[in-house]
Amino acid sequence: MDSQQLCFSYLRSAMTEKILILDFGSQYTQLIARTVREANVFCEIVPYHTAFDTENLKGIILSGSPFSVNEPQAPNIDIAAWNPAVPVLGICYGAQLTAKLFGGRVEKSDKREYGRAQLDIVKENALLEQVAACSQVWMSHSDTIKELPQGFELLGTTESIPVAAFQATGRPLYGLQFHPEVYHSIEGKKIIKNFLVNICGCSLDWTPAHFITDTVESLRKRIGKRKVIMALSGGVDSTVAATLINRAVGEQLVGIFIDNGLLRKGEFEQVLDTYERIGLHVRGIDAKDLFYNALKHQTDPEAKRKAIGRSFIEVFQEEADKITDIELLGQGTIYPDVIESTSVHGPSVTIKSHHNVGGLPETMKMELVEPLRLLFKDEVRRVGRELGIPDELLERHPFPGPGLAIRILGEVDAEKVRLLQQADYLYIQALKDQQLYATVWQAGAILLPVKSVGVMGDERTYEFTVALRAVTSVDGMTADWARLSYEFLAGVSNLIINNVKGINRVVYDISSKPPATIEWE
Repeated sequence: MDSQQLCFSYLRSAMTEKILILDFGSQYTQLIARTVREANVFCEIVPYHTAFDTENLKGIILSGSPFSVNEPQAPNIDIAAWNPAVPVLGICYGAQLTAKLFGGRVEKSDKREYGRAQLDIVKENALLEQVAACSQVWMSHSDTIKELPQGFELLGTTESIPVAAFQATGRPLYGLQFHPEVYHSIEGKKIIKNFLVNICGCSLDWTPAHFITDTVESLRKRIGKRKVIMALSGGVDSTVAATLINRAVGEQLVGIFIDNGLLRKGEFEQVLDTYERIGLHVRGIDAKDLFYNALKHQTDPEAKRKAIGRSFIEVFQEEADKITDIELLGQGTIYPDVIESTSVHGPSVTIKSHHNVGGLPETMKMELVEPLRLLFKDEVRRVGRELGIPDELLERHPFPGPGLAIRILGEVDAEKVRLLQQADYLYIQALKDQQLYATVWQAGAILLPVKSVGVMGDERTYEFTVALRAVTSVDGMTADWARLSYEFLAGVSNLIINNVKGINRVVYDISSKPPATIEWE
């Protein structure tokens, strides 16, 4: 077992009860997990082929899938191996697979059902308790259950399909043809909560305070007297992770915060001040010149990222070498990083490498400490609030790891950074002043590698252009451009042009993701 698995299994063992979600590749799997977590029940997503034990397991949810259960290579599991001992809820593909495995008949639908439907409950049951008649649900499937297995009974139908919800008689095994986890299933959260409470007997006590207590105790036992080093970014994840480790072992944690010259205006000093106020022991390292030298003549975005990564490792390694007997490396890895690094098609396929550990030198053979590996971003913020971390840090917009280097198109130098820092500061401050900051997911200014002619008073100017970017999103996977008012944008444009010498033109980016990305590089 490697250090990441060790950390994950150690923290997992602290949980008193758990729901396991077996992922068959559905685009909605994370939504199932979020719904379970919102009900204050701990859950874990694993690929369907993952071996697991049933200790502390209160229930299993089978996700949807892009596959048909009738395809030769369709994902398959042995439900009877753990049910009836462990309650099971199959959703969409999970329901179809359940029906097929127990002797039912699943075939292609006469028509593909996608979108809203009305659920007609035909039998009172624990899963659909207090769900309204004709409740709206969301369908997304091309197969349908034509015939239930012997010993199963129908719970609900829709106008288009005969089997929308079912259960096995006398055992805790249920299936839903629709997706209760999506927003368009109006009472979907109630249905999942019914499964958790009525069928699995969950106590609904997995709260931020509960997580903090369990995690701090686990960290204290695991770390013992050893030292932990951690690179902090000033962001939410690394700050919350460091605070949890600090709660557990205090001064055994050594934090490193590197000023790469690519932070927002005044950010280095502000973040260090915040760390001091919340009791973290953090060393601030001024390495601006090193990073600027590494970025000379670099115009390709990937080349800039690699130059920054190499420089970061160089500085971090140098600081780590000054500390004796370091055995552990703290990381702010969160659950989406873990999920996206594991493929449902097998352990050899990697969708996305962990952004927190990518690029660390192999010579740093340290055991990882990742106290947030089990949390989604919104949960990290709730834990941070419970820990007393100020909202000014918790509610900050996401900021790219390479910093302003990828918001300066083309070559980066100190003067361009200065221009962009000032423009970005004025933009973000205006959003805050107008109570707009919390309404957008992410905002920032981009310095374009072009100059244009302008007129100020009687003088001709030839200066840079900045693009303003603001998007709305839930998780950053997709995003839409924020509809900021003309009056606000006009005011920000005047503010930047009048106060930042070197910029004489401001434009606003109205591209959505996809097809564009949130950042320009």
